[in-house]
Amino acid sequence: MNLPSARPLIAAAIIAASSIAVSQSPAPQSPTAPAISWTTVDGTVTLPNFKFGTGETLPELKLHYLTLGTPHRNAAGHVDNAVLLLHGTGGSAHSLMNPLFSNVLFGPGAPLDIQKYLLILPDDIGHGQSSRPSDGLHAHFPAYDYDDMVRSQRMMLDKMKIDHLRLILGTSMGCMQSFVWGETYPGFADALAPFACLPVQIAGRNRMMRYMAIQAIKQDPAWMGGEYKSEPIQGLRTANELLLVMGSSPLQMQKQAPTRDSAEQYVDNYLQRVMASTDANDLIFYTNASRNYDPSPHLDRITVPVLWINSADDFINPPELGIAEKMVTRMPHARFILLPISDQTGGHGTHTVAAVWKDYLSAFMNDTEPKP
Repeated sequence: MNLPSARPLIAAAIIAASSIAVSQSPAPQSPTAPAISWTTVDGTVTLPNFKFGTGETLPELKLHYLTLGTPHRNAAGHVDNAVLLLHGTGGSAHSLMNPLFSNVLFGPGAPLDIQKYLLILPDDIGHGQSSRPSDGLHAHFPAYDYDDMVRSQRMMLDKMKIDHLRLILGTSMGCMQSFVWGETYPGFADALAPFACLPVQIAGRNRMMRYMAIQAIKQDPAWMGGEYKSEPIQGLRTANELLLVMGSSPLQMQKQAPTRDSAEQYVDNYLQRVMASTDANDLIFYTNASRNYDPSPHLDRITVPVLWINSADDFINPPELGIAEKMVTRMPHARFILLPISDQTGGHGTHTVAAVWKDYLSAFMNDTEPKP
């Protein structure tokens, strides 16, 4: 596949939409690939007395979402064209409006053509315009996890009168949630497309770096147990530096910053952007939400077709672990694809560079089309 106009944007895509990237600002646009002005509809549901897995309860859990397209109802009156798109850690529904993703997938004849599908993009708990620690509870916000997130998504869909999904496509954290969805609500979706993750406990270097990022903030005296009046700058800076490395791609970063001066300027620009848009408590909570994730014991419950794609330059999910090749055999209708490193891949953030894997998704949608 050729991606000439997107190559200069790959590093930006990693920062703007990777699971561990915390910038909420959109990636810069290429003059040869302008963003399409997609018409989205904002929605919000409120879930009263939402009980978390820890036993904690929020009187009101607010979940914000975007939709594109129009619901189609079958003869029984049920929506049969809904697709759930799940963002990564620190992102939001707008992360997947990135032109590298939306321009490639949402247009006429594309795999997620909004003339055919109703696309639903939620802001997860702790993210975007949904309820999060920075709203006021700070470090006293319930310690949510991926099970809570998936359960809240299901409750959101119930309120939207959607009882079945054509597809769940998740990127990074959303990738992990896709596996949780598949085994928690078997058959709720016709198919799953998890991109850029592994369906095992977060351990090894992945957990080490998350832990270091969390502890960098908590060990900053300015954090004050989460009751800071201004952001704990040193701890937050260190955390964001770690997250930059986690989402990085050596090949793309070398091309983006081929000199010492440009490399240092890259870091300075990145930190200026993310420090202005990141709350320390929010970062702690969403980085730690993966702490008890481990769908591996029950993967056999996932019997619908699965298209699982990782990239070989993913620092967070390195292929040398050999985990994916073992886990994919536990799902009877799953296919795992490892994208080789190329000028088009961008490390972990390849999950948003849709031109790299669009053809796989197109074939998957055709193969899983429900029979009349």
